[in-house]
Amino acid sequence: MILLYLQEGRRQVNQRCADLEPWQIIGATFITTLGAIWVKGFLFQRESNFHTRHIGKEIDKISEDDTQEMSCIAVLFTPVGCSIQSQLNKALDDMSASLCTLKEGMSYTKQLPSKGLSQSQVLDKIREYETLNEVQWEKGCVSGAVYWGDESLTKLLVKVYGDFAWSNPLHPDIFPGVRKMEAEVVRMACTLFQGGPDSCGTVTSGGTESILMACKAYRDMAYERGVEYPEIIAPVSVHAAFNKAAHYFGMKLVHIPLDKKTMKVDVKAMRRAINKNTAMLVCSAPQFPHGIMDPVEEVGKLAVRYNLPLHVDACLGGFLIVFMAKAGYPLAPFDFRVKGVTSISADTHKYGYAPKGSSVILYSDKKYRHYQYFVAPDWQGGIYASPSVAGSRPGGIIAACWATMMHMGENGYVDATRQIVTTARRIKTEVRKVKGVFVFGDPEVSVVAIGSDVFDIFRLSNALTSKGWNLNTLQYPSSIHICCTVLHTQPGVADRFIHDVKEQVAIIMKNPKEKTTGMGAIYGMAQSIPDRSMVTEISRGFLDCLYSTEVANSNVSHMNGNGKAH
Repeated sequence: MILLYLQEGRRQVNQRCADLEPWQIIGATFITTLGAIWVKGFLFQRESNFHTRHIGKEIDKISEDDTQEMSCIAVLFTPVGCSIQSQLNKALDDMSASLCTLKEGMSYTKQLPSKGLSQSQVLDKIREYETLNEVQWEKGCVSGAVYWGDESLTKLLVKVYGDFAWSNPLHPDIFPGVRKMEAEVVRMACTLFQGGPDSCGTVTSGGTESILMACKAYRDMAYERGVEYPEIIAPVSVHAAFNKAAHYFGMKLVHIPLDKKTMKVDVKAMRRAINKNTAMLVCSAPQFPHGIMDPVEEVGKLAVRYNLPLHVDACLGGFLIVFMAKAGYPLAPFDFRVKGVTSISADTHKYGYAPKGSSVILYSDKKYRHYQYFVAPDWQGGIYASPSVAGSRPGGIIAACWATMMHMGENGYVDATRQIVTTARRIKTEVRKVKGVFVFGDPEVSVVAIGSDVFDIFRLSNALTSKGWNLNTLQYPSSIHICCTVLHTQPGVADRFIHDVKEQVAIIMKNPKEKTTGMGAIYGMAQSIPDRSMVTEISRGFLDCLYSTEVANSNVSHMNGNGKAH
């Protein structure tokens, strides 16, 4: 029977092709094959370094369709496009001058000294390097970056780190004290985030690694259930570390738009984005750009309904939000109390006040953490097993993190949280009164983001920089924000910021349509370039500058060098 069907099929094909010339058959086959390959690539594309699939209408979408985008890219090869490239190249030159300019008489060390320096000589050199600092972060003029800097705490951390400087948790048999401290840091964090007896986690090198570990774990879980192209469904405001995770781990990041009024993730759009390839859902508590808490409870219901893991990224404000209720500022549930939340990332080196290079990734159950681990059972050097990306890890950082948490205690954290949130909410209230600007959403924690419908907000950024402030510059939509820390709670700091915002906005409002200059203009222009690879090249140039040992033109004045923003 099957043979008869095959013979009939062959007869039909031969009959329909009888009047076709060979070139027509070959051409049709070639075009059909190309079409099939394109369809497969479109439907099953993997995440790339520069492109992310977006659901719904994005904020400030660059182009309406592919045709328009191709037209915009073509513009780059016109005199206008050359002008854009020229301005971006100038911005790169300015970055180099800002980052690499040395004080008179200084030079770069490019090879080992033939004879080692004495300790006093090394310390003299260190003091010389310290003179390069120009931003006075200790006076509270910087957004985020340094979250305390208390002198007595610093002395404690330096002492503890010194005691454990040579330790390595890769060898728990040699350094059992560090193993104990890491386990206790994780357990204390699990308790703060309302984890049950089966909750667990690891200490990592920072928020990015914590996020990477959660994504890696959920990717492997998705692989196990047969998903070939795992997808991360996350708000468009989610931290860029999720882009990095998608790129590193061959996942696809599906960005969900925000409610334009609240700046919270659109839960209905998130539900529509869920499909058979979904590996995880993500919320931020709060998110970095605007300091808004995503609706974790609503997304948790989606996670339960579709049996998906939900990661809550609390890297920025995790060690604030867990104390806010006791500080007099209650929040909607965001932690392991919410059914569906399976993991949380929180940075101990931000509002946990530990030294840089420490964070925690927490799971509601050990079964999730097992997917994070890496084990090479057949290595000639022995069975190799590591909990996170790093093999060897600095035990001194873990010890200093433990010491910080023990020294601060619940009372210390609650007091600091109360001061920071009170300061941030005062800034929010006063900025809302300023005609010409607005605050994005209703931030509840430590970040206040400012925008304008009247003038280019980057003009305000430039103006505040001239007044000594170092703020974060944001895009899509254009905005700036201040991330309040303990340093901003010092007497007079918040008052000065509010005064400077009011003063500079009043000046700008006298001529709101005036052209933006300086780095504000460069940043605004960068958003409008449809070929994002151009911006990527400039960013690579910026990163190259960080490793330069060539003295730049010292006549170029220093600009606002914000590594996070660039």
